[in-house]
Amino acid sequence: MAVHRSGPLKQQNKAHKGGRHRGRSAAQRDGKGRVAVKVLSKKARKELSRVDQRHRASQLRKQKKEAVLAEKRQLGSKDGPPHQVLVVPLHERVSLGEALLLLQNTDNRVVPVVEQAGAPGFMLLCPQLKHRWFFTSAKSGDLHTMLDLAKVADTILFILDPVEGWDSTGDYCLSCLFAQGLPTYSLAIQGVGGLLPKKQAEAKKKLSKALEKRFPGDRLLHLDTQQDAVLLLRQLANQKQRHLSFRDRRAYLFAHAADFVPNQESSLVGTLKVSGYVRGQTLDVNRLLHLVGHGDFQIKQIDAPADPFPLNPRVIKARKGLDMAMQVCVDADGATEMEEDLKVLVRADPARQESLQSEVVPDPMEGEQTWPTEEELNEANDFLKERTKMVKKVPKGTSSYQAEWILDEDDEGSSDEDEDKDEDEDEAAEDFMEGEDSEVSKGSEEECETMTVGESVQDDQYDEKIDEEAEEQMLEKYKQERLDEMFPDEVDTPRDVAARIRFQKYRGLKSFRTSPWDPKENLPQDYARIFQFQDFSRTRKRIFKEIEEEESEGAEVGWYVTLHVCGVPASVVESFRQGVPLVMFSLLPHEQKMSVLNMVVRRHPGNLEPVKSKEEMIFHCGFRRFRASPLYSQHTAADKHKAERFLRPGMALVVTVYAPITFPPASVLLFRQTPDGKHNLIATGSLLSVDPDRMVIKRLVLSGHPFKILTKMAVVRYMFFNREDVLWFKPVELRTKWGRRGHIKEPLGTHGHMKCTFDGQLKSQDTVLMNLYKRVFPKWTYDPYVPEPTPWSKDETSPGPEVDMQ
Repeated sequence: MAVHRSGPLKQQNKAHKGGRHRGRSAAQRDGKGRVAVKVLSKKARKELSRVDQRHRASQLRKQKKEAVLAEKRQLGSKDGPPHQVLVVPLHERVSLGEALLLLQNTDNRVVPVVEQAGAPGFMLLCPQLKHRWFFTSAKSGDLHTMLDLAKVADTILFILDPVEGWDSTGDYCLSCLFAQGLPTYSLAIQGVGGLLPKKQAEAKKKLSKALEKRFPGDRLLHLDTQQDAVLLLRQLANQKQRHLSFRDRRAYLFAHAADFVPNQESSLVGTLKVSGYVRGQTLDVNRLLHLVGHGDFQIKQIDAPADPFPLNPRVIKARKGLDMAMQVCVDADGATEMEEDLKVLVRADPARQESLQSEVVPDPMEGEQTWPTEEELNEANDFLKERTKMVKKVPKGTSSYQAEWILDEDDEGSSDEDEDKDEDEDEAAEDFMEGEDSEVSKGSEEECETMTVGESVQDDQYDEKIDEEAEEQMLEKYKQERLDEMFPDEVDTPRDVAARIRFQKYRGLKSFRTSPWDPKENLPQDYARIFQFQDFSRTRKRIFKEIEEEESEGAEVGWYVTLHVCGVPASVVESFRQGVPLVMFSLLPHEQKMSVLNMVVRRHPGNLEPVKSKEEMIFHCGFRRFRASPLYSQHTAADKHKAERFLRPGMALVVTVYAPITFPPASVLLFRQTPDGKHNLIATGSLLSVDPDRMVIKRLVLSGHPFKILTKMAVVRYMFFNREDVLWFKPVELRTKWGRRGHIKEPLGTHGHMKCTFDGQLKSQDTVLMNLYKRVFPKWTYDPYVPEPTPWSKDETSPGPEVDMQ
């Protein structure tokens, strides 16, 4: 019998993995010392085991808890700065004087100390609680004082009305404080005991319901008796502190006393000796100092006087021959009976001290070419003559000599117009179609003025307060804003000036998103005065890392020091003596230099008046306060950003302005000053970047109407009014409101009619558009001095939404 034998092509299946299980030792023995790749990478990444990870996490939690406890113990202690509390009443029925009197008369062990300078406030010393407080107050209508004190306050104490909570003015102040950045705060009710027992529960229920929107989950305290005041002080002392990013990386100081020493040359400028407690970071004498609302200055030296508000007065032992010990006690003015010799802590080093230079002195010859010679000018003129001979159209039979006297319209235009003049012409072109409407509106307003509704005296007094010129300007702004919303960026082509001359600074783009645009092209003269970083984000990270890691020399946090500030005008100390608080911040490197700041803001819902681009605004950017004229543009991720003519409500826009460099994060508030001196909150947001290369592109849209339509061809009129303009703008792409795209094929006649082709059938109701673009820059109107606003009175309604307590 024949036996089957498999051939060479027989399929060989994989054998089953049988046998005993290999242990770890057998695997290591077979590996012969080789280590797996995963183990090597794990060691290189220094990954920890689960036990080590749990241990590290517990250590980090312990360190954070100890840091929070250390910060809480240092604030208000004998070694740290006093616990600064800002008291803000949120309703006109709240009695601020009664609240402060209850806090002063809290307990016999609390020692009230009257402040040295004109700044309102008092010091509370409590040896039993081992804590000291410094209370300052600000009325709800005094906006600048409240915002400046909130910049340096450790805690804000809001006092509410038990029935309504806060009124419209209080709600307006809350909006400003929330936008600037709210530190640790507490809520107290005044006057609950004056209500009937049945109405107390109902009032608390309504108030808690209203507080859920503004302060969700916060505890309400009472401030009617001395016992309530004691509980409130304990709550303030044990609260966890909230941090504000713009002041944690800088040293700041609130002035408790100030003295002015005029210079020998002029009595208007001198040295300001200002005393206070150092907060935030260590104060370096070589850094610049910013006085909020007054500008940047240099520090000459730092003195270390005795603390005028010690928690436990020191006892000096008696000398030999004296039987009694002499005790140094604090009097009402905060001065010691036995003053020690004043110690100079540190003096400024001229080699390391930062300069006050904020602008670059531009060199008019820098980057310029050499002046051309006569031969080069003659060659250029000959070339231009040859070029004009080739393109000039002359009547038939005209000689070359006669052709020289025929001028071309292109030579009449000038491209050396100023930017401001061009902007005025833009506005004039935009308002071309509004002349008749404005005349009709003026006539209707005059008719309204002659009509009388009633014979009451109140109506006559109301009419006397109205400024007719301001009303007319506001009406014109409303009309422009409404027209810009209905027809965005559309303007009418002027008939008295050629379009190629009027819009010679504009260009057409194939695509606004992808078409190239050089950010260094055609920069204004003001760009020669500013500073620019090669990489702003990298510089910011390096400076913040140096603050966290390096230990700087100077006045430590909690020390009571006296700063000698040079070159300060006498108006600073005069305003301080009148009761205006003086707040100082130490500047980081480069923060005194001018550049282009970009801020993301959103329109405040309580203000609905139109805000036009390049209108002067008041900025609160972090710790700075200044005036400037900003540009508004869209907040996108592209390299080009479309300019907006008005600050649109309901959308985030970017504000571009010339201002000193400030490292984000920093809060931003925009105010507009009214003719009566009050400041209205317009928008709130935050600082985005410091980037002069951010391109803000203004779009201008010319519109035309189809006259004759034949499939994809159409004759368009009213976009231009002469043949030369059609030829000039022929390369620019056209589009329609219904989505068609096309281009100009040729002009027809001499009245601006043109034959255009499109990518589809054109409708007779459609409108043909042409987009032109130009880069715009902000105006250099930076002013660090902002006058104090007029406080809001009780009879007036502040610009904020009313609060419904029902």
